[in-house]
Amino acid sequence: MIGRSEKILWIWREKMSSFVDIVRIKLKAGNGGDGKVNFHREKFVQAGGPDGGDGGKGGDIVFVVDDNLATLADFRYKRKYAAKNGLPGEGNKKHGKNGADLEIKVPRGTIIKEANSGAVMADMSKTERFVAAKGGKGGWGNRHFATPTRQVPRFSKPGVPGEEWEVSLELKLLADVGLLGYPSVGKSSLISVVSQAKPKIGDYHFTTLSPNLGVVSMGEGNSFVIADIPGLIEGASDGVGLGHEFLKHVERCRLLIHIVDVSGFEGRDPKQDFEQINKELVKFNPELAEQPQIVAGNKIDMATPEQIENFKNWIEAQGYEYYSICAPISEGTQELMNAVWQKLQTLPPIKEYETEEIPLESLMKNDEGFKITEPEKGYFVVEASWFPRVLRGIDIEDYESLQYMQRVLQKSGVFDALVERGIEEGDTVSIYDIEFEYTP
Repeated sequence: MIGRSEKILWIWREKMSSFVDIVRIKLKAGNGGDGKVNFHREKFVQAGGPDGGDGGKGGDIVFVVDDNLATLADFRYKRKYAAKNGLPGEGNKKHGKNGADLEIKVPRGTIIKEANSGAVMADMSKTERFVAAKGGKGGWGNRHFATPTRQVPRFSKPGVPGEEWEVSLELKLLADVGLLGYPSVGKSSLISVVSQAKPKIGDYHFTTLSPNLGVVSMGEGNSFVIADIPGLIEGASDGVGLGHEFLKHVERCRLLIHIVDVSGFEGRDPKQDFEQINKELVKFNPELAEQPQIVAGNKIDMATPEQIENFKNWIEAQGYEYYSICAPISEGTQELMNAVWQKLQTLPPIKEYETEEIPLESLMKNDEGFKITEPEKGYFVVEASWFPRVLRGIDIEDYESLQYMQRVLQKSGVFDALVERGIEEGDTVSIYDIEFEYTP
């Protein structure tokens, strides 16, 4: 008999090992260290020149694929990640130490999205490393500002703030084939006999509570990955049952095996079951209706020959390939896998998600405004916590990029504020590591 404490420990372990496939976290890359204002001091040297060193670069936040991970469960209890700041510069032209990068491990197949807009930042299916938040550049020491007319610069540049992002991580399984069907139609039984996967199998609904992956060997080094998706029911696309949580894992699959209980053992009509599941796919994502399907009529040992023949003819009349199987005893399963393998040779590779442009409104969300200083006449410094996110996509050599930056400065009110401060044509505007002459 199991004791109370042991039971609690067992429940805790079960919960800890549960499948998690979507989380939302905050990222903060390290700030760049400030540049130093300093002047050379040496015995017998009356007026040494400026020698303030540059600040160190802030650490990046980097996502790294770890093939030993199969879930995002590690993110359930930690939602904020920050890299180290760069250290400030020192005198005698000494460069501040760079902040250490922070690596975050995720399972292969994780999609990284900007949380507010939903724009895809990276698809970690083929990409092994992705810099999600760039550390800020170190600020310049005052030695960089010495000119023939400015021999004693008493100002430096602050370090650039590290990028801040709120991102959603969404795991979409990388499987060639997805198993579909109502609960208890035999999906887990099939994957257990055609691969080395050992899913929980029972004669009650929702035995499978998380996707299971298995590798099907086809000999001579050939294989494909098959996924057992938890059973769908009517209303799955609207969140009924478990379907809404796991339908997204079907989106990457190149081919679907639609398993139907051809016997109608539980009093359901196999034809209605088939039509309803396909309706749920379309409601969730219309593109899923275009994915190729092979239909497997399972539990033929409990069906009459007339039931099997009637359903087979109905399926084939709609243009689908059909195979009769009895998964627990492997009857017909090899023929089904052979057909799947042949079909896969004609299909494109697993879907990859393209990166998307993040809307300006999201880049400037939670804007805390900006700060303008004038360390010397005609030299204006603009600081804003949100601007590094905008600068990420700016190429100062590209005309369209510069036009985009101009629109950002106009929309954010920076230009209006500069005018209020008395900026004149030809004055210098410095925004972190970008400088330009002001033209009204």
